[in-house]
Amino acid sequence: MKILKRIVYSILIITLITILFKGVIFRSFVYYKAVSEKTNYTINQNNLKNEIEGLINTQNEFKINSIIKESLKFTSNKLSFTFTKNENNPNMLIKTTTANCLGYATFFSATFNYIVSKYNLSNTWIALPQKGQLYLFNINVHSYFNSPFFKDHDFVIVSNLQTGEQFAIDPTVHDYFGIDYVSLKK
Repeated sequence: MKILKRIVYSILIITLITILFKGVIFRSFVYYKAVSEKTNYTINQNNLKNEIEGLINTQNEFKINSIIKESLKFTSNKLSFTFTKNENNPNMLIKTTTANCLGYATFFSATFNYIVSKYNLSNTWIALPQKGQLYLFNINVHSYFNSPFFKDHDFVIVSNLQTGEQFAIDPTVHDYFGIDYVSLKK
C-alpha cells in the first residue's frame, strides 16, 4: 500500500510539473525551422475589423507581448482545427471558422498586423506566416510521415523591424496546448 501511495504521488507531481511548465518543456525539445514565407493577408472584411476593433477598445495599453497574447486568444476563439483542405484567407476564415495550421498562421498574422497598425507600430513590428519544419530532439519529424498534409507545418514569426528581435508563435499549438511561444532553429 505504501508503494502504491508513492507511485500515485509521483504521478501527480510529474503531472503537475508538466502542466505548469508545459511551455518550457515544449520549447526545450521542439524546434521550428522556417523554410519560406507564406502569403501575408490584410484584413478588409468589415465584420472581422469590427470584432478586432472591439478587442482593441477593451485594452488600455498594448505592449507587444499583450498584442501577441490577444491575437492568439482571438485566433483560438474564432477558429477550429480541421485536417481537410480549407481556406487560408482570414477574411474568409471568419465565415468558415475552420482552418488547418496555415489558416491559423495567416489569421493570427493578419490580426496581429491589424492591431499593430492601429497603434502605429507597423513600422516597428510585423507578423509573417512561415512554412516550416518541426524538429524533436534535432530530428526532423516530417520525414516520418508519408501524407502530404504532414510534409511541413505553418507557424508565425513576429519580428521587430528595427532591432531584429523575433518571437516564434504557433497558433495551432496555442489552441490545443495553450503554449504561447515556440523555439526557432537557426
